[in-house]
Amino acid sequence: MHIDYHTHHARCGHAEGQLEEYVRRAIELGMDQLGLSDHMPLIHVNPETYYPEMAMSMEELPRYVEECLQLKERYQGQIDIRIGLEGDYIEGYEEQIERIVNDYPWDYVIGSVHFLGEWDITDYRQTRGWEGKDPLEVYRRYYDAVQKAAATGFYDIMGHLDVIKRFGYGPGPEQKPEVIALEQAALAAVARSGKAMELNASGLSKACEEMFPSRRMLEEAMKLGIPLTLGSDAHQPMKLGEHLDQARALLSELGVREIATFRNRKREMVLLNVEGNHV
Repeated sequence: MHIDYHTHHARCGHAEGQLEEYVRRAIELGMDQLGLSDHMPLIHVNPETYYPEMAMSMEELPRYVEECLQLKERYQGQIDIRIGLEGDYIEGYEEQIERIVNDYPWDYVIGSVHFLGEWDITDYRQTRGWEGKDPLEVYRRYYDAVQKAAATGFYDIMGHLDVIKRFGYGPGPEQKPEVIALEQAALAAVARSGKAMELNASGLSKACEEMFPSRRMLEEAMKLGIPLTLGSDAHQPMKLGEHLDQARALLSELGVREIATFRNRKREMVLLNVEGNHV
């Protein structure tokens, strides 16, 4: 089974390409399933005054879902399209998030932590946010938010669990034991939730030069019995499936034989196929 469950498109403002371009590219690559999973609208900052091109507007959300449904029907028989959302976890905004999660016919929702307050730690324009801060304290805040996100039960997949490392900022080597403890606490929260976690291959193209999460975290996730799925986090049609051959190979090396897929918010485990390279 060749899948990609983490993709974005032009509607979110910081990606390129229309949804249909991603679908056609997935067919070209021979994918079995394609997950469309654009960003949830901003709910805790004013889109008019915040950084531009962060996410689709609230008015666009139903149009996004409608287009996904149309594409699912149009390409039935050529590729299995799953309709998803990357839903930010924002502490204090749980009611608004739950409403978005429950009001639409998602196949799956990815739970991701991008924001610590109004600071998006994944935005290259906001890396100055690290200035003057204790990196370990930032890591503590981040992993605390991950644990709280997992505990909500809103999400089917926890996304890029250690994305905090994206730009290479972080505690020094002497603080590694505490970082590992934070990672393990977050993974334990995911395990308690009974939800899946993605192996997001996009980190290989970032400053950290490592998938999200790290091999160390993957090995711990396996010990905890956390189901895994795959995503490229593509922001351009030609990036669809990027590095997923390496992700599949890593999972196979670690002994993973099945990956998680979703339909109507229900998980189905399918065989991981590492034969050949469709990307």
